[in-house]
Amino acid sequence: MVQLFKNLYDYRELLKTNVKKEIRGKYKGAWLGVFWSLLNPILLLVVYSIIFPYILRIQIPNYTMYLCVALLPWTCFTSTIQQGTYAVVVNGNIIKKVYFPREILPISVVTSGVVNFLITSLVMFGFLIFGGLGLTPYALLFPIILLLQFIIMIGITFILSAVTVYVRDLEHLVGLGLMVLFYGTPIVYTMDSIPAKLAWILNLNPMTHIITAYRDILYYQQMPNWINLGILALVGVALFIVGYYIFKRLERNFAEEF
Repeated sequence: MVQLFKNLYDYRELLKTNVKKEIRGKYKGAWLGVFWSLLNPILLLVVYSIIFPYILRIQIPNYTMYLCVALLPWTCFTSTIQQGTYAVVVNGNIIKKVYFPREILPISVVTSGVVNFLITSLVMFGFLIFGGLGLTPYALLFPIILLLQFIIMIGITFILSAVTVYVRDLEHLVGLGLMVLFYGTPIVYTMDSIPAKLAWILNLNPMTHIITAYRDILYYQQMPNWINLGILALVGVALFIVGYYIFKRLERNFAEEF
């Protein structure tokens, strides 16, 4: 694990270059460029804000803001995991020719995803300020929750990006899995609306606690559940370590698979 941080320091310029490439490449050739990072979540919010409160009759005060503080972190999670799943595969030609720490590839994708999320957070904070809720000192806890999400995403991406080199169908399964997980995360509904006998299943989902924490500090404007976040931090660190171990074990034969 010490070697990981040493590699990141030694190859920090490569990491910076890769992050910039991931951000620019995502919108390469698009007229609006990085503004798509703002436009996409806005369009999703408009659609969901019409469907759920007006068509499905979900009665939640300030539903657009309730949805906003959950949908944007979720969008960051799904887009990052999907892109990170084939982070190694799309760089197969480079892996065969040049040596560099391979873990830089998934870390670059996750880091660029977080940078994009910080851009879209401008939309989220704008909705909160101009929508009437405003921001409170609890919003200062935002970086802590984002850090937890960052660690969890890296751990997952380590595993998926390495396994996908050997099982290419995995990226399609990940897409389906994320689609199902969307409805297993309290994004468009509240935890109170779930029967108690099923709530424990949702609590096994790390994103349930991440989304809940974002809502606590931004929507409900209260202190998050520190016990849940503490447990989540332990799970995130464990996932990070296990993910890195799996990545390094599978990394040995990457070049042979391309």
